[in-house]
Amino acid sequence: MSTIDAHQHFWWMDRRPHSWPPAARATLDTDYTPDDLAGAMAAAGVDGTVLMQSLNNGDETDEYLDLADATPWIVGVVGWLPLRDPEATGRTLARLAHRPKLVGMRHLINFEPDPHWLLAPEVQEAVGLVAAAGLVFDAVPNDAERFAAVLSTAERYPNMPVVLDHLARPPVGGGDEAAWRAMIDRAAALPNVAIKLSVGLDVVLAWRWRTDDVRPFAEHVLARFGPARVMAASNWPVSLLGGSYGEIWSGIADIVARFDPAAVPAVMGGTCRRIFRLPALS
Repeated sequence: MSTIDAHQHFWWMDRRPHSWPPAARATLDTDYTPDDLAGAMAAAGVDGTVLMQSLNNGDETDEYLDLADATPWIVGVVGWLPLRDPEATGRTLARLAHRPKLVGMRHLINFEPDPHWLLAPEVQEAVGLVAAAGLVFDAVPNDAERFAAVLSTAERYPNMPVVLDHLARPPVGGGDEAAWRAMIDRAAALPNVAIKLSVGLDVVLAWRWRTDDVRPFAEHVLARFGPARVMAASNWPVSLLGGSYGEIWSGIADIVARFDPAAVPAVMGGTCRRIFRLPALS
């Protein structure tokens, strides 16, 4: 069974500049392309990836889909849709309906000043179109209010798979662990919600990857969601702020294998393949 990285990025800074926190610029303010990842993937034993949107920008989605068509090991793309405008969302979904590698969508809700942005009636109407199209709704909530909005959306659309990124921002290195565990437990109670075993920008900005630091949070997620709703993911190249691709991927594999060796096939590829309905690797 193939191993799938459920979350990675590419970007070309001269095409679409990103705005990184000052502490991240030395590492992230440069191009990252398939050629930069392919060797590290091969060394880590990763067979394919899901390419994740990095900007709320439709042109980036088109570019990623073209890139996926030219790169067999990019087995899925999570793009962006203009959710504030249901009519535009519908037109875009119709235009992209023939692109089989479009498997989900994500809007960076942390960029929206209103923490309840996702719950606006027009946004929820557009999310309904995403659900009807059979796409995954991918989310990276950065606080409790946005997290609650994502879970409310999952409750409203129980047939739409909802995937939470980066262990839902665990307090690695200190923080309100009880509040995080309570939100994880609420999320795990919803059968259409899954989660990625990865770490996000806010965590790696202040912390160097140590597998044992992540282990208790990952084990809580594995225990609550079960392997059928947890997927391994690198968040490369953002993850380079905390460690190398190989270091992080081997750490994730170690966490899963020690928790339950029988969970390895699902978490390291099977869950991602099933939830994102990925086409077979060619």
